[in-house]
Amino acid sequence: MLNICRKFQLRGTVLSCQPYGSGHINATFLVHTDQADYILQRINHSIFQDVPALMNNIQRVTAFLARRDPDPRHSLHLVPTLKGGGWLEEEGEFYRVYDFITDSLCLNAPETPNDFYQSAVAFGSFQRALADFPAEELSETIPRFHDTPDRYRALHQAIREDALGRAASCGPEIRFALDHGADGAFLMEHLRAGRLPLRVTHNDTKLNNVMLDAQTRKALCVIDLDTVMPGLAANDFGDSIRFGANTGAEDERDLSQISLSLERYSAFAEGYLTACGQSLTPFEKETLPWGAKLMTLECGVRFLTDYLAGDTYFRIHRPGHNLDRARTQFALVRDMEAKWPEMNQIVQSLL
Repeated sequence: MLNICRKFQLRGTVLSCQPYGSGHINATFLVHTDQADYILQRINHSIFQDVPALMNNIQRVTAFLARRDPDPRHSLHLVPTLKGGGWLEEEGEFYRVYDFITDSLCLNAPETPNDFYQSAVAFGSFQRALADFPAEELSETIPRFHDTPDRYRALHQAIREDALGRAASCGPEIRFALDHGADGAFLMEHLRAGRLPLRVTHNDTKLNNVMLDAQTRKALCVIDLDTVMPGLAANDFGDSIRFGANTGAEDERDLSQISLSLERYSAFAEGYLTACGQSLTPFEKETLPWGAKLMTLECGVRFLTDYLAGDTYFRIHRPGHNLDRARTQFALVRDMEAKWPEMNQIVQSLL
């Protein structure tokens, strides 16, 4: 990897290049020189099959963010190759380098309620800063990623094919998913009718994609921009709630442990809407609870589809792992439905 490092415009002499972080998609390395630190990544082009389009998205978005806020700790900064490009292609592999964000930390789970609030500030600020970016000019790095009706299409296909004869063992889960099919179309129908605007969205709004200041614990910037593409603000809001406001683990087998923490939901909604300011339309704000419900439902549908198809997409660590994940997501949807008036009231109180 040292040879790869030397093909980028790094300051100083490269001293080391070591594996870094806990990401599962790209291979990430921390590069030390005698003058600065950098993040080197080998991009997983099995998942992201059009790397030039992906990198064009990232170049345009990071440049736009830097013009809005020149503080180098408030957005990712790509380091050019020696030839001036934004990424390197070498022997069939693709590489990129970012400046390392100094005096920062990244959490896999909130250590305090403020950590979750600050992640909301980060994603809300990201949305506000890109509110007038022409989203339609970005490529879809994963086509139809949050098109919930299309996820249902794939589920119906998996049920029909029943590749491993598993459908009989998950009848209640299939019925729950199919009973919610009409709900799954809610956001896409409003988008297609022109009632919701297309936005630049992150599409992987987990806490560990936010950098916090190591001293103040305040939000610095959003990272992992591979899935930045056109989408809906409600989806970004909703995926954060799905992941961060669940009182149990994503694959918890004891479903009594699964519920929506209204305290966390409220904290995230406050941080997100405060940071977004007036960049969202009134109707977009009203759809935020729907984003939470539908991102959870969609994720459950995806887990169930993969279980029926033979666990071909999500990595599993035990038999039935994807079915456990689907059950957890559907349990969280049920609890959201039970708390639906409170979820809507919390958002309304912040408008």
